[in-house]
Amino acid sequence: MERIQKLRERETSENEHWTMINLIKAKEKQMEAAANADKPPVKEQTATHLRLQRDISELNLPPTCTIEFPNGKDDLMYFEVSIIPDEGYYMGGTFPFSFQIPPLYPHDAPKVKCKIKVYHPNIDVEGNVCLNILREDWKPVLNINAIIYGLYHLFTEPNPDDPLNHEAAEQLRDTPGDFEYDVRTTMEGGGKGNIYYDRCI
Repeated sequence: MERIQKLRERETSENEHWTMINLIKAKEKQMEAAANADKPPVKEQTATHLRLQRDISELNLPPTCTIEFPNGKDDLMYFEVSIIPDEGYYMGGTFPFSFQIPPLYPHDAPKVKCKIKVYHPNIDVEGNVCLNILREDWKPVLNINAIIYGLYHLFTEPNPDDPLNHEAAEQLRDTPGDFEYDVRTTMEGGGKGNIYYDRCI
């Protein structure tokens, strides 16, 4: 009987011991939860976000290009780039573009649009841009830097052979002097035909 009594006492003691350990662990979890209550939730980093962070950190923009994040640096999926050509027909103008990054970037190219109306062979009045690396020549190895340089190149050397604005392309090809005059007029907010363009100079 005495042995059974001792075994029961030992069992009770062990149970109390484990109960105490569980209470301590529960208290520690409560304290940890309270400490983390004021912290913002950690966003899960997707492959798209990681690649985009790398692209942005490796940007090597010329002085004629600037980048802004209207929604703050935490939202890299949308940003704006301004091109300010220092040579060519569009010299001295400021041309803002919006960049919308798709969920499957870099497998899908960013959606890029010009935010103002500009008289340009490769940009239509809705702001759509005809740049081969945004379409059939896009590859995942390309990055944001390549697109920005491509946009800059469109303003220093517009391409009449791959147009969105066929009238502007034809004028550039056939009468470049008239094209230059119309570019300067429209950059100052003037019209061409029945379309008025945004002042950007």
